[in-house]
Formats: sequence, C-alpha cells, structure tokens
Amino acid sequence: MKLDAILWDYDGTIVNSVPKNIEITKSILSIVAPRLIGDNLPKCLLSEAAYHHANHAAKNWQELYVNYYGMTESEMQVAGTLWAEHQLSNTTPVKLFTGIDDVVRRLSSIPHGICSQNASKNIRNVLSEAKIDSFFKSVIGYDDVLGDAQKPAADGGLICLEQIFDSAENKTVMYIGDHEADVQFARNVQAAFGKKLTVISVAAAYSGAAPEDWSVKPDYIIRDPSELAIICEPCL
Repeated sequence: MKLDAILWDYDGTIVNSVPKNIEITKSILSIVAPRLIGDNLPKCLLSEAAYHHANHAAKNWQELYVNYYGMTESEMQVAGTLWAEHQLSNTTPVKLFTGIDDVVRRLSSIPHGICSQNASKNIRNVLSEAKIDSFFKSVIGYDDVLGDAQKPAADGGLICLEQIFDSAENKTVMYIGDHEADVQFARNVQAAFGKKLTVISVAAAYSGAAPEDWSVKPDYIIRDPSELAIICEPCL
C-alpha cells in the first residue's frame, strides 16, 4: 500500500486549542446566552480537563453546546454562526502538540492537508508561525464549507482532495483526528468515492480522547505524534 496524502483535523490534533476555545465560548455565551456566564458558567468550561471530557464525550459540536453547555437549540444555531468570527478576533495563543512539527517534516515527501471546523485563516497563521505551512497543500476550515455540510459530512474532505490532486481516484489517504466524528468523517469521504479511494482513519489519543470507547472505530490509535511516522513511513 502506498500512502498518497495525509489529512489532519486541527483542534485537539495539531494544536492544543482548549484555552482559546474556552475563552471564545465564554465570549459567545455572553452574547447568545448571558444566563450561562458568571456563577452559571457550565462546569465543562471551568478547566481544560473538564473541557476535554465534554468535548470528547459529545458526538458533535451541536451536542456539546446543547447537552454540555446548556444552550437551547436556537441559541446553539446562533452560536455556530459566531464561531469563525470569534476565532479570528480572539488572541489567546495556541501551541502545537509536542512533536507535531517534527512528524510533519519527517513525512514531508507526501502532501498534507487540513479539514477542520476552525477558521482557515486562523489555521494558516498558526502553521506559518510554526514554519510548517509549506507542507500543507490545502487548508479547509469552517468558512470554506456550507453550515449544513460541516464534518462529519464529507464535503470538506472532497474539497481538500480536489485541491491536492488533479484526481483523487485510486489514491490512499489518511485522516487523523481526535474525535469520533473524525472517524465518521473519514468513513464518509471513503463512501463518497466508493472503491475508487482508500481512507485510513487514525485517532489521536494524546489530547485526552478515548477511542476505545467510540462506537465508530478508527483503523489506528496513536498516543504520541511520533507514532504516526511508524505507521506511515513503510507506505511512503
């Protein structure tokens, strides 16, 4: 098997964005649901550990907002429209997980891409600061996909593959993410191509995920970014 590209999730996979996400969420709550700030702040926003637990327990961001933050359905919908704007305006720094830059450079003989629900401009800024932006041939963020076509729908992945390849048919690609929805996303991209594309799913457990408990299982689990090279290098 020859690996033709590596696609990544961003938050919780390439960077530890939890401190920033907590601050963004607080800001959005103050606008959309001010009843949930101050003494009524959701428990999952009180610490990084609590946020990680809720984020990985929720099936998607909509469930996170409603079941863990306590938003109503209508508040959740409005909050979703504000996310990209607040990601760009919030200046809380984010850091790459230790070893991410090394493994990207080590696997630089094939193109990399990102399919995320973060803002693409925000992602590119962080990659540039880390001096690994040149390895990423496509960055697809929340603002590049219609609201009802966000992950785990395959749309962002299809756009990403179109930007990397003239044709993705008969290719083998890998998608790495820290959430069960990322595994489902990989399966949906595979389904969109049928037998004309192979998508390998890798769960990044180093940010606190517990892939063993997921109902949709990944093909591989890595507990440190360096383990990705062990999986990929024989396929280069």
